[in-house]
Order: sequence, then C-alpha cells, then structure tokens
Amino acid sequence: MSTDPGRLPPLDLLVSFEAVARRGSITQGAAERFITQSAMSRQIQALEEWLGTPLFERRHRALALTEAGRRLLVACTQALVPLRDTLADIRAPQRHLPLAVTTTPSFAALWLIPRLAGFTREHPGVDVRLDATFERRDLVRDGFDLAVRYGPAASVGGERLFGEAIVPVCSPALLRQRGVPLQTPADLARHTLLQVIDTSANGMPVEWDTWLQALGLAHVAPRSRLTFSNYNETIAAAVAGQGMALGRRPLIDALLRKRQLVVPFGEATDTTRVYALVLSPTTGQRPEARALAQWLLAQAKAQAQ
Repeated sequence: MSTDPGRLPPLDLLVSFEAVARRGSITQGAAERFITQSAMSRQIQALEEWLGTPLFERRHRALALTEAGRRLLVACTQALVPLRDTLADIRAPQRHLPLAVTTTPSFAALWLIPRLAGFTREHPGVDVRLDATFERRDLVRDGFDLAVRYGPAASVGGERLFGEAIVPVCSPALLRQRGVPLQTPADLARHTLLQVIDTSANGMPVEWDTWLQALGLAHVAPRSRLTFSNYNETIAAAVAGQGMALGRRPLIDALLRKRQLVVPFGEATDTTRVYALVLSPTTGQRPEARALAQWLLAQAKAQAQ
C-alpha cells in the first residue's frame, strides 16, 4: 500500500483495471490488453495491494465491483477516454503509412483504380502512391513495395492474379448502326479497327493482324485503323463508338457488365499473358504491403467467381 496520498499507481495497472471493470471479466480484459489471464490477475492484485483495498468481489464465474472499484472506474473512464483521444490526435499525422505500387497504365486505369477506394476505405492511414508506367521498375532500387506485372507467364514472376483472354468488342451504338453489319469477323472490312502499339514488336501495331491470321482471315482489310500508345485509350475510343477493339478480359469485364461495350461475335481466346503480383524483397513484408497484396488476391478471386 502506498503511503504517499499524491502518488499515482503505474498507468498500466489503471488501464488493465479499467478494461476488466468495463468488460466484467478478467479473461476478456486480458484479451483486450493482449496479455495472459494470469498476468491480468497479477496486475489487478498489484493495484489492490497498492490501494490497500479490494476493487472486485470474486463471485462464482463473475466479478462485481466494490464501492471503491466503482469510484475508481468512474475516475479512470473520465481520465482515460480523453487521454486516448488526445494521443490519437497527436499521433495521427505520424500514422499515415506510404505504400508505393507500380503497374501498367491499362491495369491501373481499367481494373485497379475503380476498385482502389475499397482498399483505402478498409485501411485508413495507408497512403497509396500509384506509378502507372510501361517501364519495369526495380522495386528495391526505385523504392516500390509492390508491383502488378503483365506479360508472358514465364517472365513476369511473382504470384498470379489472373490470365488474359481477348475478344472483339464495340459500343452498343456501333452494333446498332444501320447498313453496316457486325455479325461475323468478315464484316470488319467495313469498320475501323482500334489498336494499341505492341512495344514488344518494335512498335508495330500487330494485335488485329495476329487475331485475323489465327482465324484464317489475313486477307480482310479494315476500312481504316486508329492506333494508340495506351490500351486504355483504345478502349475509351471503343466506348465512344469510334470502332472495334480487341477487349482484354478481365480488364474490360466491368464495361461489359455495364453494357458500355458488347461482344458482337466470337468467343474469348486465351493468350499466354498474365497479371502477377510481385512484392519487394526489402519492404514487401510490411503489414500494409501484405494487406494490399491479400486484398488484390481477394479481388481477383472474387472476379473469377
């Protein structure tokens, strides 16, 4: 028992007492404080010895506050609640954790950004910095925690999110256009083909050519072609009704569900390319990086269902 009336007991003892008194259970109070039940019992006993009076009546499978315990709970509540709030306000600017992510412009624009608000809503205090580029960043050298990479399965590494399939798509308005049918691949001769430069093929736009050759329709020449440097620009032009594009699923699945794009003919054809999740060997084990990785995997799994 303390003989100095102005002296305060250790703060840990008061915090533990408040948790047990509020929950009415040593077991639940210990779980809240992330300590064992026996450690919590020792802390309550130490506080009672410091005060020289019991704070709880031990009943069968229950605890009841004594008069001294009730008075102390009121005082602790009045002191600890504003103290916690003040400490949270003071620490808030320091709790924001930067998380650097790099990926391709098309994945960022068509798949990640429409979903990203869900992650930030579930993880307040994590500040995501998104780098959308065709360059393959060195995660350690360039300071990135995580990458979503796109390319042949054998070369991207990491953990697979999903594969890719391509299918011809256009706007509903283009499909309804009178006098210009879109019922078979041969009808492409009357339409504009929208395509993106394939940087892996020395900058030559070969997407439609490869697709037509696979169908034995290499002789089909479109009315015209529009070529873009980014795939998301190609898809934006398709949504605007400017021509036919090769839709990369699942990037365009949301646009298909909303009927902003439709498939006039044909079935989706799998490619050898995949999207894969890569964590930095130096910072990828940070809790916020692991949280984003698990969230991305869950989003990919949910989409496949």
